[in-house]
Amino acid sequence: MSRNSQSQRADIYSRITDRIIEELAQGVRPWMKPWCASNTDGRITRPLRHNGLPYSGMNVLLLWSEQISRGFASSMWMTFKQALELGASVRKGETGSTVVFASRFTKSEVDGKGGEIDREIPFLKAYSVFNIEQIDGLPDHYFDRPTPDLSPVERIEAAERFFRNTGAVIRHGGNQAFYAPGPDFIQMPPLQAFKDAASYYATLSHESTHYAVGRIMPHDRV
Repeated sequence: MSRNSQSQRADIYSRITDRIIEELAQGVRPWMKPWCASNTDGRITRPLRHNGLPYSGMNVLLLWSEQISRGFASSMWMTFKQALELGASVRKGETGSTVVFASRFTKSEVDGKGGEIDREIPFLKAYSVFNIEQIDGLPDHYFDRPTPDLSPVERIEAAERFFRNTGAVIRHGGNQAFYAPGPDFIQMPPLQAFKDAASYYATLSHESTHYAVGRIMPHDRV
């Protein structure tokens, strides 16, 4: 990896981490509102691409934060180009929100014996997206997306599946909630200790963000 690529990757990690730390210091918890925002009626939702597919990884945290801090009711985002392809346009003066794309490419290198070996090189690219509320001229169906009326049991199952897929070790017991970076686990009081399931998952989301800073966004590993 070139020095320029390393520098760009480090800068992306730093910008993302600094944003989350700043909001934690201000008492803003961007991962909580999706559980109770009026536009989701208590359902746990993930930010969506223009085609309805959900974002994943650190982009979920980034766009939750942007949606709440900027007051967007919609969870759908798209690039400037995608808006143009739909016959729409981003309003003048609107600023985008940063998301990232991570992947790998293969590069052939000469080994010490005169042969060639293939190396997989990871890369991280940042780009901007806009919430659909920043865009004029979109088809009506982008603002009227029907959602299924999920039962409370189904909402809990969806939340369990989401946190299970993070790979975090989650332990239960006691009366404190925290992330322990050394042994690398999340400690939670039992579900029954919370006033409702939404409060439990909101707290778990908060602690999962601390986990994500060290595991999903390892900004010191460049």
